[in-house]
Amino acid sequence: MKVVILCGGKGTRMREETEFKPKPLVEIGGMPILWHIMKIYSHYGLIDFVLCLGYKGNMIKEYFMNFEWFANDFTLHMGKGKREITTHAHSMEHWNITFADTGEDTDTGGRVKKIEKYIDEDTFF
Repeated sequence: MKVVILCGGKGTRMREETEFKPKPLVEIGGMPILWHIMKIYSHYGLIDFVLCLGYKGNMIKEYFMNFEWFANDFTLHMGKGKREITTHAHSMEHWNITFADTGEDTDTGGRVKKIEKYIDEDTFF
């Protein structure tokens, strides 16, 4: 079953945090709110996510595309024209994430309508 998470709002009530990053990336305990939400769902076996992106959605994409570097320690070996990276993985999530650009000013119903092509069951969260 897919979990749909609406990540497109501007977070205006959190302006001091959301001026430079989207609300889903505001940190609690050193990790973004979005990560905490996904972690809760994955605890119950739900690992297929559709993120409805809007305001600063590219930052959410960048976060997850670089998640390995954000969430783990690593060693960078440099020299002689090449570099190697050794990851000391202690936090790797096993999630399937679909990133859907649903528009910056789209309302909730519009966001869900735009991601219907990614939902292959009648029921989703």
